[in-house]
Amino acid sequence: MAVRRSSQSGIFSREFDDILSDMENRFNALLEGFETTPMLPAPGVRGRVAAGLRGDVQVDVREKDDEIIVEADLPGVAKEDVTVRLCDPRTLEISSERKSEKEEKKEGFYMRERSYGMLRRRLGLPAHATEEGANATFRNGVLEIHLKKAEGGRSKIIPVD
Repeated sequence: MAVRRSSQSGIFSREFDDILSDMENRFNALLEGFETTPMLPAPGVRGRVAAGLRGDVQVDVREKDDEIIVEADLPGVAKEDVTVRLCDPRTLEISSERKSEKEEKKEGFYMRERSYGMLRRRLGLPAHATEEGANATFRNGVLEIHLKKAEGGRSKIIPVD
């Protein structure tokens, strides 16, 4: 991918953002399918990482005329544990913490397991987005985020309904 400089202000920075976003997407695609060691728990969190929480969040990103729609699969995660942040106009971050507890009692047998896991996924957006008018819904383990296209923005947490 070649970098073109233009006399128009901002063109170079947009192209640079596009290049970085493309590099991140290619790197993430390269790592898909590799079995990695589980993520370490966050500081202050004891226990193992919950099964399936290795930071791998499956997402679909669609672009329409005036908005960007992101759908993320977060099975087993409670709505209260999901955070969505627009880090900059071209980067969205989805993070969550999952807590799981399993208890089994049988005659002469007792088992109790607890696990904790944290995940975070940053993804490059296909166009500049703004937090104004943005909304996020979480139903049946699927997070759907609607972002309005814009030429700017700043970091802000988007409430999840």
